[in-house]
Amino acid sequence: MTKRLTASLRSTVGLATFALAVSAGVSVSAAPAMADQTYYVPVTKTWTVEGHGYGHGHGMSQYGAYGAALQGLDYTEITKFYYPGTSWATARGNVRVLVSADYTSDLQVRPQRGLTLRDMRDKAVWTLPTDIGSDIWRLTPAPDGSTAVQFHDGRGWHRWNLPGDKVTLQSDGQFRARRPLTVMVPGGSSVTPKRYRGILRSVRPYPGATVRDTVNVLPMDAYVQGVVPYEMPASWPQQALRAQAVAARTYAAWQRAQNPDRYYQICDTTSCQVYGGVAAELSSSNTAVQATARQILAFGGEPAFTQFSASSGGWTSSGSVSYLPAKRDPYDGFSGNPVHSWSVGVSTTSLERAHPEIGRLVALVVTKRDGHGAWGGRALQIKLEGSRGTAYLTGDDLRWQYGLRSSWFTIDPTPIIARWRDLGGAKSLLGSPTSGEFGVESGGAQEFTGGRVYWSATTGAREVRGRLLQAYRQWGGPGSSLGWPVSGVRTAPDGGHKSKFQGGRIYVKSGPGAHVVFGPVLSRWGKADYAAGPLGYPTTDVFDVDGGQRCKFQNGVITWHRAGNTFTLKRTG
Repeated sequence: MTKRLTASLRSTVGLATFALAVSAGVSVSAAPAMADQTYYVPVTKTWTVEGHGYGHGHGMSQYGAYGAALQGLDYTEITKFYYPGTSWATARGNVRVLVSADYTSDLQVRPQRGLTLRDMRDKAVWTLPTDIGSDIWRLTPAPDGSTAVQFHDGRGWHRWNLPGDKVTLQSDGQFRARRPLTVMVPGGSSVTPKRYRGILRSVRPYPGATVRDTVNVLPMDAYVQGVVPYEMPASWPQQALRAQAVAARTYAAWQRAQNPDRYYQICDTTSCQVYGGVAAELSSSNTAVQATARQILAFGGEPAFTQFSASSGGWTSSGSVSYLPAKRDPYDGFSGNPVHSWSVGVSTTSLERAHPEIGRLVALVVTKRDGHGAWGGRALQIKLEGSRGTAYLTGDDLRWQYGLRSSWFTIDPTPIIARWRDLGGAKSLLGSPTSGEFGVESGGAQEFTGGRVYWSATTGAREVRGRLLQAYRQWGGPGSSLGWPVSGVRTAPDGGHKSKFQGGRIYVKSGPGAHVVFGPVLSRWGKADYAAGPLGYPTTDVFDVDGGQRCKFQNGVITWHRAGNTFTLKRTG
């Protein structure tokens, strides 16, 4: 039904294709991508995923019930908010619960006064003796398909001779007593005693089966007492606990109505709702159950499908029935809810392993959301774009793949995409992405229609475009003496542009062109106010000469002499 709260508290249009070799940075043009729906894979192959809520979001938010109770709502108001359109009704009778922990075919219980045994075929009932030294009674399949009755004492196991002509039970059997029964639950090499109210039944799951399942048959409210503290911490406000009791009881009544003839009607795990027997019960949660005794929600005269999850994140999600609408939840976001908003780091490698047909994962594109809340709401449909192909999955698929708390999430942009957005995204001079991120030296880069953005852990993300980019790549890019860019493209005097790098600068202007200036020559030029000074723009790169280096400018030449670290400046303009 939901992730167990008690466990956690106790302890678009996407890119059309990517026919590119990512590692080499080869790219092709692609359709424009919505910036907030296409999530590129950084070279670090690690995403930061941010999200809201915990669970599927249908129906009642358990943390929302807590928040509503803090605001003074009682359980009738809480359930009315989360299940609008339902009415009050009553649930009576027993419910049959599969005890999944008892995975063996025998049912073992401890003896107690008044313990009875019943043959489910002829309804014969026997009171089991307490004076034969037994410490365990059990029902176990016999070779002929019937059910043997045995007891254990200090000498081992013995068959119990049924009164009359019977040797074994001709069908399934059950134990019952006035007080809760203690069943011996297997666990590795030992067994663990666990107490249950009502009846414990050994049942063959289908006609002719040679195995048996254990089923607990008990009154509905007794069952709910073993559910509420496992689905919601018993320390929470009483009105929240009562809302949980109503939701859990209604859900069990709905399950019972769906399975009237099956040997069990509901399971005891998160696949249904968690049930722990007597050991789960606490006084505060039992008070909540008793205060709402037999109360359920109905729709159309039948028990309602009262789904619930840990946290809505601020919006519930639309369920399969009209009384599970998507609606804004004002109660979920109080300060005590640790899963209203969350963040987690994930590796993209697991998606590549799960979908080898796509090759190297380039980007994840959310193609459809439910439209409610931040980022467009919960992700419904997702496309994985890879170097060799495409894969499609749902938001819940991705949630389970990564163990995310919900499908309401976004992925933080890579530093490159964040820089691109800061510059104006597709409306900037960089234009739209035409590749995914690819590795360059010890960092990464990404292609755009109007240039390239480089990233390293030391220098961050910086764009280079036009003739500056051409000169930078001809020089050797990040692996050259220039290293990584440390600025974006900036304007320079008289309509020029410049970019700064770890090891120098590149200036460009129509006429002189784009040229690399670095080292002592760059320092001396800087004393002459760079391109704004009398020397103007460089007309050559810095080049080696005997004993030093030289660079020519529009109005002069700077020569650096290695010996003595001196300069010669010759004006030509």
